[in-house]
Amino acid sequence: MNHRVGRTVFALVVGLLVAVNSYRWITDPQGRAARMLEIEVVEASRARLREIIGVEPLDIVDTLAPNRIVGKAYVYPEGDGWSVSGYYRRNDGDRWHPYLMKLSQDFTLVTLKVQDTDPGLARRAESDTVLKVVTSND
Repeated sequence: MNHRVGRTVFALVVGLLVAVNSYRWITDPQGRAARMLEIEVVEASRARLREIIGVEPLDIVDTLAPNRIVGKAYVYPEGDGWSVSGYYRRNDGDRWHPYLMKLSQDFTLVTLKVQDTDPGLARRAESDTVLKVVTSND
């Protein structure tokens, strides 16, 4: 009998703590503001990626459109800017190409590193200091 009362009290206390912490986490305005900024960064990175690749429509896997089968994608603050990673493909017959993009605080493209075998993109990378194309799995 004593164990049953103790388990019930323990379960109630743990449940109450989880509920209070969940409520605080959900209603925290800082977390929501940070997520809104991350969404803005990812949307800017999508626009920059579409400009560089120059193909429409372009399928993109990133933190706003995750696909764990393709791979993980990240967005995180780094120094005085942002780093965004993900994958893209030109059409259903194309393979997924990983990319890593660095953006400044005002979402200006600093660097874009892609793994792609497109010769046109590789030629463009020769004259574009922001773009780096890797053709192998190095």
